[in-house]
Amino acid sequence: MELKLHIDGENVTAQIDRPGESLLQTLRDRLGRTGSKNACEQGECGSCTVLLDGDPVCACLVPTAGCEGRDVKTVVGAVPKPVRDAFVACGAVQCGFCTPGLLVSVADLLAREDDPSDPQIREALAGNLCRCTGYEKIIDAVHHAAEASR
Repeated sequence: MELKLHIDGENVTAQIDRPGESLLQTLRDRLGRTGSKNACEQGECGSCTVLLDGDPVCACLVPTAGCEGRDVKTVVGAVPKPVRDAFVACGAVQCGFCTPGLLVSVADLLAREDDPSDPQIREALAGNLCRCTGYEKIIDAVHHAAEASR
């Protein structure tokens, strides 16, 4: 099955051989876009978070067949430089496995709220699990990115 997708500002064609193939599998295995990480494959960890038509989703749960003609933004196309820089400056990156999903979720939050409170940040990141940093450095990075973006 051939599908036309709009990924990170680019029109691409993906060949899939089964309708249930996940968007994550298509991105990584068929299109070589490995920024989104594959971890739990159950929508529990958030490492594969992408924006689908502007909404954050776990790409491991979304069938690619349902994405024809839709806008997909991965960590490559969804995350502005101030957000990336803030994560580095605040030490919010350790092993890096959760980082792509966190960055996408933070970019989505900051697109909606220019000065989020700690509870708003925690809610926005509730679907993203980090096993290395604890969350304080990540929350600091969100505040830092918000300030840099204003």
